[in-house]
Amino acid sequence: MNTNNIASMIDHTILKAETTAEMVKKICKEARDYGFASVCVNSSFVPLASVELKDSSVKVCTVIAFPLGAASSESKAAETKIAKEQGAQEFDMVINLGRLLQGDNEYVLRDIKSVVDAAAGLTVKVILETCYLNKEQIVQACQLAEKAGAHFVKTSTGFGTGGATEEDVSLMVKTVPQMQVKASGGI
Repeated sequence: MNTNNIASMIDHTILKAETTAEMVKKICKEARDYGFASVCVNSSFVPLASVELKDSSVKVCTVIAFPLGAASSESKAAETKIAKEQGAQEFDMVINLGRLLQGDNEYVLRDIKSVVDAAAGLTVKVILETCYLNKEQIVQACQLAEKAGAHFVKTSTGFGTGGATEEDVSLMVKTVPQMQVKASGGI
C-alpha cells in the first residue's frame, strides 16, 4: 500500500466548536492536494465545503447529531435531508448511546434507519462511541447498524473518553464483515 492509497481512505475532519470558515477552506485545500476521501464538517459548513470541493474527487461529509447522538430521530433525519440538499455526500451519525445502553434496540434501529432513509442511498456511517460500550453492546450496535442499512460502523467521535482500539476494530470487523469499519479517534 502506498501513500496515495492510504490518503484515499482518510476523512479530513474539522469538527471543533471554534471552527471558522477559513479553517474549513484550509482543510478542503489540503484534502484536494493530498487526495483524501472526504472532508468532514459540521452541517453549517456543508455549503462552503461543497463549493471548495467542487470538481474534485473529495466528498463532502457531515456529522449528524454530533457529538452526543441524543437528538430525536426526526431531527436527525431533517439534518440529514437538509445537508444532502446542500451538497453533503456522506453522513456520520452518532448512535443514540443512552437508548443503546438501556437496551432499547427497536428505538436505536429506527433511529439509524431514519438517517439511512433520509440519505437516500448515500453513505451513512454509524458512530458507536465504543469507549462507553462493552463487547456485547458493540456487537449489538454493529448488528443494528447493519440491519438498518448503514454502510459503515465507526469507533468514535473523538470527543469521548477514548478512541479506536485494535480489539474493538477487530470485533467490529468480525461482527459485520460485509460492512465497512472506520477506526476513528486516537489513531
